[in-house]
Amino acid sequence: MTQVGVNAGRIEAGKPLSGRRIVVTRARAQASAFVRALENLGAEAIEFPTIEIVPPESNDALDRALKNLAAYDWIIFTSVNGVGYFSARMTALKRDLAALKNIRVAAIGPETAKAVESLGVESEVVPEEFRAEAILEKLRPAEMRGKKILVPRAAEARDVLIETLRQWGATVDAVAAYRTIPARGDAGSMRALFERGAADMVTFTSSSTVKNFAALFAGVEARRLLAQTAIACIGPITQETAEEMGIRVDVVSKEYTIGGLTKAIVEYFKRQQASGNRH
Repeated sequence: MTQVGVNAGRIEAGKPLSGRRIVVTRARAQASAFVRALENLGAEAIEFPTIEIVPPESNDALDRALKNLAAYDWIIFTSVNGVGYFSARMTALKRDLAALKNIRVAAIGPETAKAVESLGVESEVVPEEFRAEAILEKLRPAEMRGKKILVPRAAEARDVLIETLRQWGATVDAVAAYRTIPARGDAGSMRALFERGAADMVTFTSSSTVKNFAALFAGVEARRLLAQTAIACIGPITQETAEEMGIRVDVVSKEYTIGGLTKAIVEYFKRQQASGNRH
């Protein structure tokens, strides 16, 4: 069972998050940059991953697409994870990443675009907002008609992007590049932490982190435990998921990145301190 990880010993007076205990629910493999950013600002980061990122149950669909990559007009990457697993399968199949230079690429969000850039490819379309609707606003329906588009994504991803592109007349292959599964967190230790009011904030970086957090505490129990704790979400989709589950949201970052979320957290606690509130 995964243990709650408390990164202690870095609380420094005078920093904007000094004395704050902030729970990070992001997958452990991806949480290090966020944890480091919080600690550098004086916080005590408590790692409680509620999700794990794992390969799909089968790579067959993705492999077929990669072997026929030249047939695609566009590739749309919807996450950093999608880029990573795409690249890993290209390597496993001994496919040359240079093939991407002949394909137009779109990336949902700046972090995903950076991951694409690490493959030696520039994303032609990068919306500022990390959501499917934003990338659709950057694409023209007439230009998508008759095009063949590959979308390597999470097995459980939303379908709004795929459905809209098909309505525009595109042929879309949405293939599972990875899965998001629940992590077996130490719910008992976290319950005790919340019940004694020892956490200042819980952060959610995807809808999956919210859903699996709630599942670990049986839904209603999660709402009760979080009633006195500030909640921060990386964007409106994650916020919407939390609020649908009855979880109050206090912070939503304007920029849907870890850097944007960190900045929003700092601003929130500055306001709270100015008003004399603990949370």
